[in-house]
Amino acid sequence: MYRNYIKRALDVMLSFTLCVLLIPLFLIIALYIKIDSRGPVLFKQTRLGKDEKPFTILKFRTMRMDAPSDVATHLMPESGRYITRAGRFLRMSSLDELPQLINILRGDMSFVGFRPCLWNEFELDDERRRTGAYTVRPGITGLAQIRGRDELEPHEKAKLDGVYARHVGFDYDFRIISKTVFYVFYKEGYREGGNADAGV
Repeated sequence: MYRNYIKRALDVMLSFTLCVLLIPLFLIIALYIKIDSRGPVLFKQTRLGKDEKPFTILKFRTMRMDAPSDVATHLMPESGRYITRAGRFLRMSSLDELPQLINILRGDMSFVGFRPCLWNEFELDDERRRTGAYTVRPGITGLAQIRGRDELEPHEKAKLDGVYARHVGFDYDFRIISKTVFYVFYKEGYREGGNADAGV
């Protein structure tokens, strides 16, 4: 019951509440991005969601407009030269992920799940299909994000994503979210251009 109904209800209530409370922060970040570099505030990209269905993920833009499109950061040649000054801060603090609260409201994502990848991250996609990770919605955070984050190889990440998909529960979600706050604050497992998330 939690997996199919309660989890979704909690996602909607919490994401709506946070969207309202964080409006001032959204505006400050938007202004920072516009002052720092040319281009839109939001970055949109097609990712694979539940049951491998594509959806448009939202992030605060962290790269210049001439950055290659549909390329995972860790596969992008000299990715660091495309990241803006504002973008470097937003990525390191994970604030660039905040617009995904809208994805949660839409039903594309959950707070906890697997980090959605690009359609052309074939190794990760194949491994997730094999482990059953795609049976749940993708999340802002997940088991892989508290077990290594950017330091994980695709097969390791997919294995953890599959473990989560088989053990979805309120207690599990609460522990993952709690540990995520710690990991983000102390930047545990963070590596610019790492392979845990396409993260453009």
